[in-house]
Amino acid sequence: MTNPGEWRECRVDLPAHQNWLVLDLHSEDPETWARTLAGQHLGEEAPEPWREAFATDLLWYWAAAVRQGALCAAVLAPQDGPVVASCTVRELNVPPESRTPAALRAELERAEGPYFGDGPVLTEVELPLGAALRVHRQEPTDPDADSGTVVEGVAHYVLPRRHPTALECRVLWTSLGLGAELVKVADELAESLRLV
Repeated sequence: MTNPGEWRECRVDLPAHQNWLVLDLHSEDPETWARTLAGQHLGEEAPEPWREAFATDLLWYWAAAVRQGALCAAVLAPQDGPVVASCTVRELNVPPESRTPAALRAELERAEGPYFGDGPVLTEVELPLGAALRVHRQEPTDPDADSGTVVEGVAHYVLPRRHPTALECRVLWTSLGLGAELVKVADELAESLRLV
């Protein structure tokens, strides 16, 4: 995924006051890591079933990030509370001729829903790292079900100026009442994205 000749690490600045928990994607013992982080987050005085449930959630997000080949990932969990959002950054396998905002836009416009409202809102933005396509959308987690959870998210598809790659910085959440705040957070995270 990474090209050591170009850059070693991908970073975002997580707002500390909102209690983001960084996922250790290189952990060789994810279950122990998840239990330890759950205990730190909820406190050792929290009932064991709560700590186990939170550790299970952490493992789910960890596994999803590892499956996607994420470069870095974190979850937002207010102090003593459950996960309300996730953030992942991953490198995309985009051929050189498709590494333009217009090509990314065409690809994303072809993506099929189902989406709520008028579908995804696509906006071209300029980030410190380079040109990006910002996509804001809501969609069902299970498109075939009559009812279910709706996931909202903002993804920035970034074309770094100094590196021949494409990155996706994505924030997802299911608490739609937090949407306005988390949209701002997603934009802040994308603004802070850098390769070092």
